[in-house]
Amino acid sequence: MIVTSELQEPTTSAQLPFVNIASYLFVPLDKLPERREELRPLCISLGLKGTILLSPEGINIFMAGSRDAIDQLLEHLRSDPLLEKLEVKESYSQTQPFSRLLVKLKKEIIAFGIDGIAPRDYTSKKIPAGELKRWLDEGRPVTLLDTRNDYEVDLGTFENALPIGVGHFKDFPEAVRKLPEELKEQPIVMFCTGGIRCEKAGPFMEQEGFREVYQLEGGILKYFEECGGEHYEGDCFVFDHRVALNPNLEETATTQCYACQHPLTVADQESDYYEIGKTCPYCWTDPTLKQLTIADREQRIREVSHPLPGSISYTNERPLNVPLRYENWTLIDFLCDYHPHVTRENWEKVCQEGCIRDRGQSLNEQSILRPGQRLLRLEPDTIEPDVNADIRILDWDEPLVIFEKPAPLPMHPCGRFNRNSMTSILDLAFPEIQLRPAHRLDANTTGLVLFTSHRDISKRVQRQFEKGQARKTYLCRVTGQPEWSELVCSEAISRTPNEGGFRGIDNEAGDAAETKFRVLERYENGEALIEARPITGRTNQIRVHLWHLGVPICGDPVYLQNGQWGDRQTLTMNDPPMCLHAWKLTFNDPETNQERSYESNRPAWAE
Repeated sequence: MIVTSELQEPTTSAQLPFVNIASYLFVPLDKLPERREELRPLCISLGLKGTILLSPEGINIFMAGSRDAIDQLLEHLRSDPLLEKLEVKESYSQTQPFSRLLVKLKKEIIAFGIDGIAPRDYTSKKIPAGELKRWLDEGRPVTLLDTRNDYEVDLGTFENALPIGVGHFKDFPEAVRKLPEELKEQPIVMFCTGGIRCEKAGPFMEQEGFREVYQLEGGILKYFEECGGEHYEGDCFVFDHRVALNPNLEETATTQCYACQHPLTVADQESDYYEIGKTCPYCWTDPTLKQLTIADREQRIREVSHPLPGSISYTNERPLNVPLRYENWTLIDFLCDYHPHVTRENWEKVCQEGCIRDRGQSLNEQSILRPGQRLLRLEPDTIEPDVNADIRILDWDEPLVIFEKPAPLPMHPCGRFNRNSMTSILDLAFPEIQLRPAHRLDANTTGLVLFTSHRDISKRVQRQFEKGQARKTYLCRVTGQPEWSELVCSEAISRTPNEGGFRGIDNEAGDAAETKFRVLERYENGEALIEARPITGRTNQIRVHLWHLGVPICGDPVYLQNGQWGDRQTLTMNDPPMCLHAWKLTFNDPETNQERSYESNRPAWAE
C-alpha cells in the first residue's frame, strides 16, 4: 500500500535543531579497533547519537546531532586521507531520531555474502538524480528496479518501479536469478534508500549477465534533495525513529508496529486491528483462531482443497516483458521470435481472441512494441495439474507453525502451478493471517516445513537457516549402495539452471555447498537408506550431491542413474514417490530463545 504525502515548503536547520546525516564510502580501512576507540569518545563528547560501521571495505554512517557537532565529526573524519572524499546526505528533525550511540566493527558495511563483489574496486555506472528525472520526463524506456525490502517498498517507490521482492538484502542474489531473462538486454536503473545497497547489487547483476545497469547516485534521499517527489509515489522508509521521510525530507506521521516492526501509515494506524504496543494490520490474528484445534485447522485445509482450487477453470495472467532488441517490432513477430516453439497460427489466434493486453487494453497482432513494455498474456480456461493437498499440522503455536508437507505439491506458485501450491492453499484456508515459509522444500519432497505468521519473526527465523544455525535432517532412499558409511560432500552447485531448468555441480563458478551423509540401512535389492544433513541451503542440494556421488534418490524425475538428466521437474499423482523426506527440524524460538525440535513419522519407503 502506498500513501502519498502532501508536499509543503521544506524545513531547514534554522527551524529544526537536529541535523541527520547518512554517508558511506568504500575504501580499504585498516586499524579498525584504533579507529573505533578514537571515534566513540569523540561522538560522546559532541553529544551525537546513531551508528558508525567500520569494516575493511569502508565506513557507513547514520548520525544525528547539532549542526556544530555534525560539522566537527565530518571535519575529523575528512582529515584522514582515506576519508577525505566522504559525502553526506542531510535532513533535519525536531527530535533526536536515535536512542543510542554505536561504533561497530563489521566484516562488511552492507551485508551481502557474495565473494568477488568489491565496490571500492568497481561499481556499476551511476546516474545522477537530475539525469534520471530527465529520462523519466522524456518517457525513456527503462526498468526501475527497487532493491529494497518489501516493507520499505510498501511505503513508497518510483512510479512503475519493479520491486525485487525480498525481505532481507541477503536474499537479493537469489531474487535476481529469478528475474525474467529478457531484462538482461534492457536498461535498468536500480535504486535504494541512500545508494549503498546498489553499490554491491549493480556489480552482482552485471556478473549475472545484465548488460546495461545503472545505479541512482545517492539513492532516493538524494533524488528527494535534488528533484523533490516528481515520478515518486509515497514516502521513503528510513532506519531510525523517524520511520519515513516525505519528498521534502521531513518526518511523516508513519510509525512502526512494536510487535512486528512493520511500517504503519496513518491509514494503518486507523485500522481496527492496530493496538499500540500489541498488534497492527500486518500481525493481528483473529482471536477466534486461538480457539481452533489442530483438527479444526486441518478441516479448513481440506475444505478449500476439495476440489483443488486449480482444478476449476479460470483465466491465468502471465507477465510478458519486451526486451530492447524488439523495439518497433510488431506484436506477432515478437511473439513468434520470442517463443518459437509456438506456431504463428497459434499466436495469431491468441491475439485475435484479445489475450495479449497492455494496461487493460487488448493489442492486435500488428501493434508496434517499445522496449520495456510490460504485457499480460491471458490464458483462459486454465486447469492446473493435480497435486497432493493432504497438508498436516504437527504444531500450531503462533507465530510458529510446523506443517508436514505432502508430495507432489509446489511450495509457491510456479510454472504450471499457481492456485495448486501450498502457500496459495494456506492463504485460502487462513485468510485472517499471512503465513510465511521460513525455508523451502521441493515440490516432490515430503516432510517438515516451518511457517511463521509475523514478518519480524519470519525474518529472524530465516536468518537461522541462512547461517546454518537451524538444523535439518532428511531421509533419502537411494539407488545403489555407497562404499562409504559417512561422507561430507562439498561440491559447489551451479548458480543458474541449465536449459532444462536443472542445476548440477559447478566448482568453478557455482555456490559453495556442503552436505553430511550417513548410511542408515543397506537393502537386499541394492538400495540404501541415507541420512542427510545440509549445512548450506542451495537449490536441490541433497539431490545434486547424491546424484554426483553416484547414488541418486529413488523416484527423482530429474537426477537419474549414471549421471543422466530427466525431462521433467514435478511428479504426477500417479508416479511413484521421490524418496526424499524432511525428517527432523531444530531451531531456536526467536521470542524465547529456547530450542525447538520436531520429528515426523518415517514414510513407508523408509520403514
